[in-house]
Amino acid sequence: MTEAEAGLQGPPTQDPTSSLLQLLNLGELEGARTDEDIFMGPSQQQPRHRVFGGQVLAQSLIAGSRTVPEGRGVHSMHGYFLRPGDANQPITFGVQRLRDGRSFSARRVHAYQEGMPILSMIASFQDEDEGIEHQTEMPAGIPGPESLPSTADLLGKYDHPVARHWAYERPFDIRHVDPALYVSAKGDKEPRNAVWMKTFGPMPDDPELHRAALAYASDYTILESILRKHGMSWITPGMSVASLDHAMWWHRPLRVDEWLLYVQESPSAQGARGLATGKIFSRDGVHVATVAQEGMIRIPTDLKNKVKGAVQSKVLQHQMRKADRG
Repeated sequence: MTEAEAGLQGPPTQDPTSSLLQLLNLGELEGARTDEDIFMGPSQQQPRHRVFGGQVLAQSLIAGSRTVPEGRGVHSMHGYFLRPGDANQPITFGVQRLRDGRSFSARRVHAYQEGMPILSMIASFQDEDEGIEHQTEMPAGIPGPESLPSTADLLGKYDHPVARHWAYERPFDIRHVDPALYVSAKGDKEPRNAVWMKTFGPMPDDPELHRAALAYASDYTILESILRKHGMSWITPGMSVASLDHAMWWHRPLRVDEWLLYVQESPSAQGARGLATGKIFSRDGVHVATVAQEGMIRIPTDLKNKVKGAVQSKVLQHQMRKADRG
């Protein structure tokens, strides 16, 4: 479930970074354990009332990390989005302890709403260790984030709930290296995308919080490498997009309150599905994480949806011209 599908009840009551920390501060339900450890977490309000997938990923990782030995950090996770979540309802997280070894732990985490799973994830945690090492080099010639427009610069002029949410209420500052795909698709039709990102405010010195927050942000733009290849933006008339699964590997220490470069590409799209991969680097070139996600991407083919999409496009174009004149 992409953030473009998600939606918001009302204006935020605190700064976006504090809201992120509140989301990741799960409560444990004492006495509720069966074969699972049970935690409860809030939902982030969204314009379209669907839970943002990155939120559930991050909260599931926090729930799993609460059950492993201290100092054993997550190094990989594989999750499936099963149902759209309701952003007006809290989420229950059930953690099953699959294995605790000498240096590795495995956990299965299910996120539930109204008794039904909306996400199923398996994550692996490891004690710090030493061994062989190599990494992919960060691409050269990427402009720095300070030279690029923020989301607020691009969307702040639009009087639309999704535009306002993306511009002012997300906890991460996202800056596109190539022209952003929020309202139009410009530039070469190549299956590549890159963004700089960091939280707006400082984060506590807790490595697990930073890993979970990176999982949250990893769901923002990864499917854009697929959209670029086909000249589509997030407001392509009639388009339907949903994340199907999400895999992530953490390689090295990181801080999400410092600039990170997220380089993405799509190796294949077919059957109304597209695969996207991403590498995340610190500003000084350290490869800190790798991501893979498959998404459903459908465009209208029948007359009814084509007409509906054309009407939506006309309305959006009118709103954009009005905003540009203002």
